[in-house]
Amino acid sequence: MKEIELVLLDWAEAAPRAMPLRERVFVVEQGVPMEMELDEYDPLSRHALALSRDHHVLATGRLLPDGHIGRMAVDAAWRGRGVGGLVLEALVEEAWRRNLREVVLNAQVSAIDFYRRHGFVAEGDTFMDAGIVHRAMRRRRSDA
Repeated sequence: MKEIELVLLDWAEAAPRAMPLRERVFVVEQGVPMEMELDEYDPLSRHALALSRDHHVLATGRLLPDGHIGRMAVDAAWRGRGVGGLVLEALVEEAWRRNLREVVLNAQVSAIDFYRRHGFVAEGDTFMDAGIVHRAMRRRRSDA
């Protein structure tokens, strides 16, 4: 997508740009309490942001040092247009650059097919997190 710029940032740079979108998606749309949305892992993580030509944040996600991907959020107007996939693949590539052998995530069940299309495999039973049903998923490096 030529009109989308993808950046990887530390939390200090990402926070003022990513948090308004995360609040809209997780707190307002999905009803996650704000105190659950912010956690101690943000400062430890690498954050991917998909930006429009006018620098609006269209999607975001984070990669923890242990290879856990989370806080994937896409602006409602941009869902289904491939922006979330760009962010996800950028985080996976960052994990591979860090020589991690696999990435894991906890997918909302409504997003399982999205993650499957990106090579993730569902594992175990569903579970509740922040009042939303999730399932663990994993993607191993192809040369691992």
